[in-house]
Amino acid sequence: MPELYDNESERNEIRRAALVGVYDGLYVTEIDCVKSLYELECLAFTAGAETALTMTQARSAPDNRTYIGKGKLEELSGLCEANDVDLVVFDDELSPSQIKNVEDGLPDGVDVIDRSMLILDIFARHAVTSEGKLQVELAQLRYSAPRLAGHGVEMTRQGAVGGNPIGTRGPGETKLERDRRRMRARISALEGELRELERTRATMRAARERSGTPRVSIVGYTNAGKSTLLNRLTDAGILAEDKLFATLDPTTRKYKLPSGADILLTDTVGFIRKLPHHLIAAFRSTLLEAADADIILIIVDASDPEYASHISVTEDILLSLGAEGKPVIYVFNKCDLPAREIPRAGSGKRAVYISAKTGRGVDELLSALEATVRASRRVTTFLFPPSESASLAKLYRTGAEIRSTDYLPDGSVRVTAVTDEAARGQLSRFIEKP
Repeated sequence: MPELYDNESERNEIRRAALVGVYDGLYVTEIDCVKSLYELECLAFTAGAETALTMTQARSAPDNRTYIGKGKLEELSGLCEANDVDLVVFDDELSPSQIKNVEDGLPDGVDVIDRSMLILDIFARHAVTSEGKLQVELAQLRYSAPRLAGHGVEMTRQGAVGGNPIGTRGPGETKLERDRRRMRARISALEGELRELERTRATMRAARERSGTPRVSIVGYTNAGKSTLLNRLTDAGILAEDKLFATLDPTTRKYKLPSGADILLTDTVGFIRKLPHHLIAAFRSTLLEAADADIILIIVDASDPEYASHISVTEDILLSLGAEGKPVIYVFNKCDLPAREIPRAGSGKRAVYISAKTGRGVDELLSALEATVRASRRVTTFLFPPSESASLAKLYRTGAEIRSTDYLPDGSVRVTAVTDEAARGQLSRFIEKP
């Protein structure tokens, strides 16, 4: 996959970028396109590029050869030359042939990438842990695999003579096949390594579930302040920058609520529009940290006029991960900043307003968390064998509200009680099945 920078030294240089978006006026309006290009500009800034110009085009459908059409490509070429642009970023995914055709129509030295390439580059730069690096590499290879093609004389394919393909495979074809074979082998190896890490992560999740400590996932749009909130509550020391995807790897910390109850807080990777599906697939085990939580905090940048669409994107991704039906608290962050309007979560949705940076409203958030944890208490029936008197005593120590106790002829004890998530997790093997 082409990279935003050819080598490490170029990463310290500011590239001048042109951003290009296409809208059909029906499913995607001009306003939608402009908003998406603004987000693309933020992504480019995170990757180390400055935006020199933006271009939009209304088309009923993208051009098969150049995406924007011949005339618009000529206009883009002139603008790139006039503004010293050396990088063009398209807001949608381009095919390999479209990228090549666009590059051929631009001045020499101007690289062309699409939104997916840009996001993959940012993830590659920000991955810290071994798992994160493996996930990013896998996503890059999956993206690049269908785009691997020959270039130049060495990689030229020979055509069939007289319609007979036998014996017409040139050295370029052989090299291309070797590259593809190596790529397939690397993808297979990465998938194997990640499966092992997924098993380890699943084991850790199961252990946290057995502990009974309520698990709270902090999710939301990238740069909404998730890491800042976790740092505010737990002194986790996570990198928190005013950039998109500043942190990728999930971090879990134990936190004691004002009532004394423990919870586990997990900060997860941020979401964004048009998140490449290869990334979602590669980071699935990481994203499942959110789906497996008992309570979900959806962090929203209250100062962003696009907050409603950010909520929608977050909810859609959670739905795709199977996290529907979880208790959710909408946390409108950055309330210390000016906003056009007071953001709303919607009818029937619980919301609090905070500033993770200054601490404003955090007490209200903790009160909402306390109430949500208490609401998780429900009636549960346990059956303790005669040899498990110590476990029965443990149930009493959890503060459960005992509704009934039945001593059975075989010495077992059936107890019906109102318990919290922690007690149910710790004594899950004794829960009587309906």
